[in-house]
Amino acid sequence: MIDPSLMSDMLSPLWVSIKLASVTTLCLLLFATPIAYWLAKPSRRRSIGRLKIILMGIIAMPLVLPPTVIGFYLLLLLSPSMGIGKWLSEHNISPLIFTFEGLVVGSIIYSLPFYIQPVYAQFLRIPKSVVEVSQLLEPSRIRRFMSVALPQARVGIILGALVSFAHTIGEFGVVLMIGGSISGETKVVSIAIYEQVEALNYEAAHMMSGILVIVGVVMVALIASVSRLNQRT
Repeated sequence: MIDPSLMSDMLSPLWVSIKLASVTTLCLLLFATPIAYWLAKPSRRRSIGRLKIILMGIIAMPLVLPPTVIGFYLLLLLSPSMGIGKWLSEHNISPLIFTFEGLVVGSIIYSLPFYIQPVYAQFLRIPKSVVEVSQLLEPSRIRRFMSVALPQARVGIILGALVSFAHTIGEFGVVLMIGGSISGETKVVSIAIYEQVEALNYEAAHMMSGILVIVGVVMVALIASVSRLNQRT
């Protein structure tokens, strides 16, 4: 028989993790997809091409930097004494550190390259003939993006969303630095596991880790299926 308090300790961080991964993935779908499309478009001006290279390098930084480094600088940037946090404080807006909204901001930044890369690659795969015909038939760039580019890149978008969701579920360093461990607000399942291990409560740690393993297996299976479909198209 599972202790009800233990069950509550398990379900609350799991729910926060799922909610965080869902909101982060939705934000990436809405805002990062147009960025990936713009990056994939060929540029006639050399300055724009250089700007894209610099931007891609900045987006890729979470791939090479430790999560704690990113979390530390986000903590400074969002703190009320400097950066964005100072601006929010001056305008009587609640600070983002140690809030769920702050976790979302950090997760978007940390998961951005994991979403951008497959979507960007899929946009690059759109045949040049399709692009040229769409330019002749549809003068509006927004309509071309909505009716031609998005359907052509749907597999990459789905793959990016799955990878981002799975990556956010397992976040630890970034969310710990900017969110702390507030039960029901910022305590995600990875932090809860760490705290249970510190308390030598291995039973709870085993159960929560097992849930993450199951979620991970399901996500890997979905990602592999979408990747196989992408190779066939």
